[in-house]
Amino acid sequence: MSQSFDVVVIGGGPGGYNAAIRAAQLGLSVACIEKRPSGRFGGTCLNVGCIPSKAMLHASEAYAHAKSHLKELGVKVSGVELDLPAMLGQKDDAVQGLTDGIAYLFKKNKVTGLKGHGRIEGPGKVILTDEDGKEEPLSASTIVIATGSSVMSLPNVEIDEDVIVSSTGALELKKVPDHMVVVGGGYIGLEMGSVWRRLGAKVTVVEYLDRITPGMDGEVSKQFMRILKKQGMEFKLGTKVTGIEKTKQGATLSLEPAAGGEKETLEADVVLIAIGRKPHTEGLGLDTVGIKTNDRGFIPVDDHYQTGVDGIYAIGDVTPGPMLAHKAEDEAVAVAEIIAGKGGHVNYDVIPGVVYTDPEVAMVGKTEEQLKDEGVAYKVGKFPFTANSRAKTNHETDGFVKVLADAETDKVLGVHMIGTGVGEMIAEACLVMEFGGSSEDIARTCHPHPTRTEALRQAAMGVEGWTMQA
Repeated sequence: MSQSFDVVVIGGGPGGYNAAIRAAQLGLSVACIEKRPSGRFGGTCLNVGCIPSKAMLHASEAYAHAKSHLKELGVKVSGVELDLPAMLGQKDDAVQGLTDGIAYLFKKNKVTGLKGHGRIEGPGKVILTDEDGKEEPLSASTIVIATGSSVMSLPNVEIDEDVIVSSTGALELKKVPDHMVVVGGGYIGLEMGSVWRRLGAKVTVVEYLDRITPGMDGEVSKQFMRILKKQGMEFKLGTKVTGIEKTKQGATLSLEPAAGGEKETLEADVVLIAIGRKPHTEGLGLDTVGIKTNDRGFIPVDDHYQTGVDGIYAIGDVTPGPMLAHKAEDEAVAVAEIIAGKGGHVNYDVIPGVVYTDPEVAMVGKTEEQLKDEGVAYKVGKFPFTANSRAKTNHETDGFVKVLADAETDKVLGVHMIGTGVGEMIAEACLVMEFGGSSEDIARTCHPHPTRTEALRQAAMGVEGWTMQA
């Protein structure tokens, strides 16, 4: 017999499992389907993305600090060695603990977790296929598609997760490569490249555009690349990868200028493909209910996350917008509340982004380039970490904070930071912007001293020209 639920969520990542939990909290009977072979909920983020990458970033930073930076603080350390299996092991422990935590949350909130592949069979109908191919019908008043995204590759290039790897394979390398080539100068490639650079690899980033991190505030992006170069990373910008051939030693990349010109080759032990992700909609049975994807493969939705088919919603990476776990989490709460008859909403003007390198880069709202393109009159306040007492004391002075505010109303339109720990600092800017606050609100709010957060306050003071400490 068919199991029946108020809501069936297809996909157990940050969008899916949070939607399931919130819907259950609101009194609905909910099932959440996860097809990952391990059966672990959490999606790409917890299993092979956000969480394991941050574990490796933190561990590699600790290794680099012990080798090179502690002596600046008067701490002598000798015989520092890399134990890569142990480093990978602590990463796996973090993943295991957090994915097990989802199973606990499901039990606590009375969510039914189902393992297998979910396919829509028609309105209100989902077929669950387990790993043995056994099918079980499910019925639901509402279906939520939250199947996330998968890695993109180059044409005619097969990712084998050994020599040519995605971010997943880059988290499982059994030895430090002599030379890693990262194809793509975005967040993921730079984070993973910085991990292996700190552990001893030569790292070359090949980017098609003439800058890294497209979409980031231009001034921040330029300083970011200068810092990464100082750390030993090399860059080939405005360069197209036309082919990758595996060899006995690793791989040979064929390159040429994006604008045309002389071709060259580049040898690597490992090639990391980090050119973006694509929505994962294959095998969902969208055609059975008439849902069509757009020309980029995303499922279009309205302001209430409805697909155009009654009772079927979509959230997260399968829908247009930034492919970020916290964006999916916000949509998860909103869609669950809408389904329960409440007023769910997401403010897409206040979705932060963070690059978890060392130093970090964090941003929310508009860049200067966007404001100029839109013809918005704005003011700028900036403050360098070289003038921040805590950063100076800790020998972590790379970077700055920039606040952009409306020239007439002083409403904060964007905040951009590069520096140690700014991934945590950006939340204050998000809160101010969520409530429509001004730069003066930040500037006249008491901040603890000495902390890095004072750099945000000083930058906000700078919007009106009264920065006091630089």
